[in-house]
Amino acid sequence: MSDTPSRSHGRLSQSASLAPRELMSDTPRLKGAWAAKVLTLFPETFPGVLGASLTGKALQQGLWALEPIGLRTFGTGKHRQVDDTPAGGGAGLVMKPDVMGRALDMAAIGTPDDPARWPRVYLSPRGKPFDQRDAERFAKAEGMTLVCGRFEGLDQRVIDHYALEEISIGDYVLTGGELAAQVLLDATVRLIPGVLGNAASTEDESFQNGLLEHPQYTKPAEWRGHAIPPVLLSGDHGAVEKWRREQAEALTKERRPDLWDSYMRDKG
Repeated sequence: MSDTPSRSHGRLSQSASLAPRELMSDTPRLKGAWAAKVLTLFPETFPGVLGASLTGKALQQGLWALEPIGLRTFGTGKHRQVDDTPAGGGAGLVMKPDVMGRALDMAAIGTPDDPARWPRVYLSPRGKPFDQRDAERFAKAEGMTLVCGRFEGLDQRVIDHYALEEISIGDYVLTGGELAAQVLLDATVRLIPGVLGNAASTEDESFQNGLLEHPQYTKPAEWRGHAIPPVLLSGDHGAVEKWRREQAEALTKERRPDLWDSYMRDKG
């Protein structure tokens, strides 16, 4: 029998999990790879759309790792209860602090305490609006833990005790945080080196420079009476760049005056 190590020797990472081995994904996890731990009542909904396209390919290659953690595992009583009625009365149910605390403690094993190295985020409609700067910040960390809310929300004591960062993906209410978590992870994971394959592809996108992206065109040169703007076919790279900048500025000023004001402030 050969003593020669396999090609993956020293590159793969192992971590403890409450999930039975036969229920876990067989995707590799490279040492040092960015990782996401997602606390949810519905772990079966992951990876969802994250398992498709380039993010899914990168997940299969071990460029990033995903660990859904089912909250029912930490529930109390015969029925693994995770919620209870709100203190002070009112409609709905609130996620229990003892249940979420046990889940967060387990998720914290092997992760840094520094929130800059490992953010801990609660998806909440009252949180800070998620933007591209947040995605960039999260992608530079070693990984992150995401808490998917349900019912009327999470006991405030958990948020305070663990200093959870509250993030919202928009001014509307979802039935739970799972979709929001996937949105946040998609925006973040695509910024991890190697996931998109070409780092330059992220440099000219909407929000990357404070502006919406300019219009895009491709062949054929004319389609149903609509032609590609002649400047894009001119071969004059300076003129193309100038046109794209003007289009991006005009679109941003028209459609997102909030972004336009911020852009103008940054320009001084």
